Amino acid sequence: MKQGKPLIAFVMTAIFVVLAIYMGVYAFRAFQEPYRTTLAYTYTAVDSVEADGLLVRDEVVFPSQSGIVELTRSEGEKVGVGQTVALVYRDTQAQADQAQIQALTQEIQLLQYAVGQSGNVESAARLDEEILQSMVAIRSSSALGDYNDLEDQIREVKSDILKRGYTYGDGLTAADLTAHLQELNSQLTSLNQRSAAATTRVTASQSGIFSSLVDGYESALTPSSVLTMTPSSLTTLMSGGDGAVSATGKLIVSNRWYFACVLPLSSAQRLQEGGTALLRFTGDFTQDVEMSVNYISEPEGDQAVVVFSTDKYLSRTTLLRRQTAELIFDSWSGLRIPKSALRLVEEETTDEETGEVTQTTRLGVYALVNGRTEFKEVDVVTEGSDYYVVSPVGTGRKILRSGDEIITQATGLQDGQLLMK
Repeated sequence: MKQGKPLIAFVMTAIFVVLAIYMGVYAFRAFQEPYRTTLAYTYTAVDSVEADGLLVRDEVVFPSQSGIVELTRSEGEKVGVGQTVALVYRDTQAQADQAQIQALTQEIQLLQYAVGQSGNVESAARLDEEILQSMVAIRSSSALGDYNDLEDQIREVKSDILKRGYTYGDGLTAADLTAHLQELNSQLTSLNQRSAAATTRVTASQSGIFSSLVDGYESALTPSSVLTMTPSSLTTLMSGGDGAVSATGKLIVSNRWYFACVLPLSSAQRLQEGGTALLRFTGDFTQDVEMSVNYISEPEGDQAVVVFSTDKYLSRTTLLRRQTAELIFDSWSGLRIPKSALRLVEEETTDEETGEVTQTTRLGVYALVNGRTEFKEVDVVTEGSDYYVVSPVGTGRKILRSGDEIITQATGLQDGQLLMK
């Protein structure tokens, strides 16, 4: 026991030294920095919960094809009944023939246009304007980083340039154009006959939206089946994962898509079937979507399945399956300030007639304006762990605005006080 006393004394001395150093550093910083500031900024606080789930749609899969498959529809494109969604070539020669057929078809259309024109100045000016507008569209898309329609835009520019060349090119007579048109039609007829036996068309039996992604969920997950799921069955389906399936693509044949997720029971009970909810999707699909609440399952432990649906953005969600969204119950917007910046100021006012003294209090912050303090009154909208969201009180120059420099640490502040670093 006696041997332990020196050790205890040493530990107590060490703790005292550390505290003394800490207090000394704090006092030094307070002396060197008489005040600290930060900026108020616009902020939206949300009452939300994370929802991890699956997108569900009515989908029809096109079977896998033997041969060289070429999709003729882009992702999210609308397809009508009987329209072609893919071409299946027997071999590379058949594929090359199809490419030549497309090139000949375009050239024939251009020649037909040229034969029908009178070659007047007005027509030439119109073509020049179309070429210019097409170039502007390509430049705008490039500047925005939007390349979804780049192939079509380049094809349009090429078409306009060839059209002008055929119509107003030097040395081309109407007889020359007609003869060339007949020659191209003859080539096209021959190619079509040869290609017909070596090319198969995959067509849509019903209208819908085309997608090239087939992940295996198409038959296991439907709008009718998801409305009977329990938390355990949906969790099992999600944990099974998805994978690429050999197919030629699929059609989304419903006009609504669904989002099925497992939520904590406390969150699910805040929703009502037949009501609406706001979901914030992120990642490849960044969008706030107001959705209908279609189904809330019976509780299973402390969880429940909730199914939402909407008829918006269907073409933009064709490649999505498993997603995480933020279910937003409520939100508050205003200016965000640290809790240390909020101050309660007491003021005395004296009635000149009666001499009565009235005590009033105001809630606000001190802003630093041209080296002087300026008290700006606010109302608290909501709070977080270390911040408040506030709204300005009053009108005019002295209200709190986004970007104002507010004081978070100082002593003895008064309105109009000159502060020196």
